[in-house]
Amino acid sequence: MFKKVFPLSAILSLRFLGLFLVLPVVSIYALELEGATPLLIGIVVGGYALTQAVFQVPFGAMSDRIGRKPALLIGLLIFLVGSIMCAYATDIYMLMVGRFLQGAGAIGSVIAAMISDLVPEEVRGKAMAIMGASIALSFALAMGLGPVLGAKYGVGFLFILTAIFAVLAIILLFTKVPTPPKIKHTYHAEAKTSDILRDPNLLNMIIINAMQKGLMTIAFVLIPIILTSDTFSWQKSDLYMAYLPAMLFGLAAMGPAAVFGEKHNKPKEVFLLSIILFVASFLIMGLSTSSLLFVVGVILFFVAFNMMEPLVQSMITKFAKVHQKGMALGISNSAAYFATFIGGTSAGLLLGISDRETIGISVAAVAGIWLLWTLKLQNPTKYSHLYLPQESVDIKKLQNLENEHVAEWYINDTEKLVIVKYASLAIQREDLIAQISK
Repeated sequence: MFKKVFPLSAILSLRFLGLFLVLPVVSIYALELEGATPLLIGIVVGGYALTQAVFQVPFGAMSDRIGRKPALLIGLLIFLVGSIMCAYATDIYMLMVGRFLQGAGAIGSVIAAMISDLVPEEVRGKAMAIMGASIALSFALAMGLGPVLGAKYGVGFLFILTAIFAVLAIILLFTKVPTPPKIKHTYHAEAKTSDILRDPNLLNMIIINAMQKGLMTIAFVLIPIILTSDTFSWQKSDLYMAYLPAMLFGLAAMGPAAVFGEKHNKPKEVFLLSIILFVASFLIMGLSTSSLLFVVGVILFFVAFNMMEPLVQSMITKFAKVHQKGMALGISNSAAYFATFIGGTSAGLLLGISDRETIGISVAAVAGIWLLWTLKLQNPTKYSHLYLPQESVDIKKLQNLENEHVAEWYINDTEKLVIVKYASLAIQREDLIAQISK
């Protein structure tokens, strides 16, 4: 499993490392560009997310049609062009356009779908956790290096590094990433895209993903500006002292949260605890009178974010049917990136018209409403998978298989396997085999 997941995780991590390097500092550096305003700075911070929101679904659907690798290549090339434009931006508008292009290379849902193609569902949670952990490691590295490198060499240098990371990701794609198996979508009733939004489990996960990412962008607009303002008077090069411990605590929380959510099948409880921490973090960041207490709020925010991160993508792939995964992840990530853009833009707008205390209380109140909504979430049903050689299965019997305890079945055409996803506590494996065997 690790050999299949690691190259894809590395590609995604390189991309996010470039994005994360600039996140801690781009808002305060953008202040120095011609034409900068608080609102435009908020758009720059979250601008890449707007085009991510627009292109996640097309990229997910395109990967279902033309293949995962070609879709990944197209996305990485667009990301490369956007990074170069950001590196040489001379005003706020050129930087904004570059950020939009960075987001247009929307490959997140493609990579998650490719992992779900390559890895059996029984260990997919671990695969998603590896992907989430690699992103979190990139996050931690970026939080330490971004403020230091940005202070010494400027934000343009950080974007040049991002472009280099994109080139390395393309090299990895064609040297280390395996080709996923070809899956036949053989259902007696073809599902529609609208089915994704009608599924209450998938809808809840889409909302959770969106809220998590929206709060992230709000935090990255507010944290550097507040710490370097007259309130606390930090230097730009000192920001790592807030971000680095926050990410270390976040990484420490990720493992137990993933185990509790995946192994013990309690993701709802993890999500609820995370949201409570989000509420507390914004209240502390909004109301604290000392920089030490403010950093405590930053730490709580990162703990909450990292507890959620490895579970969100995994839960979506568990709830979605095999032929919907690319589209379901595309819709979810599209909503998340749209929320990211709204979060950054709103934070920039609020900074221009309101004070820190009001912003902190308002964001905490929104997170409180989210907490009440998430009480409706249900933990997923635990399923087992039956793998049978294709030649041993009667296709007509399989097509007529009607059982409330069978979630879905499909054919792995590359490996000539029939896979049936079923509730093992409700139906015996031997009975299922007897129903579909020749």
